[in-house]
Amino acid sequence: MTPPSANRASLDDDPVLSRPDAGTDIYQGPQGLGPTLRALREAKRISLAEVSGRLKFSVRQFEALESEKWDLLPTGVSLRGFVKNYGRFLEADIDALITMLENQVGGSRTRPTAVVDAPSLASGGDVPMHPDATTHSWGWLVIIVLILLVAGFYAIERGWIPNSWLVFDWLKSLKK
Repeated sequence: MTPPSANRASLDDDPVLSRPDAGTDIYQGPQGLGPTLRALREAKRISLAEVSGRLKFSVRQFEALESEKWDLLPTGVSLRGFVKNYGRFLEADIDALITMLENQVGGSRTRPTAVVDAPSLASGGDVPMHPDATTHSWGWLVIIVLILLVAGFYAIERGWIPNSWLVFDWLKSLKK
């Protein structure tokens, strides 16, 4: 077993290990989503042109993402999908990338939903069984059926339909 003083002498000889703050230097890695994606891409030695060709987005869009120029990129779900596709291509942790994106850009902004108050049943208000917005007009269906019938009878009269198709005798009598 070596004496503790021998270990200390070898540590003191190494300039990096002898620094007083040697234990506090921790590699932080790239800061932010863009530099992280750039570092992952460069570690795999893939050019932006290769990524663009594979994922079908322009090189400018990837440059904007890697340099975090958010105003040049789409927002909301489109941006999340863009980051997810890029992350999958780079074989990165998608959840971590999305978390980084939300921390930098903000959570996915959703549109406010309008809430319509229903009439109160306690106050005696009537609730219609079929609201006006959901009723369907059968008029168009009747018009389409009538047009098809007229076209069919016209085709029979002109002789465009073979006799073998005419099942009823009264249809055969329409044919000239």
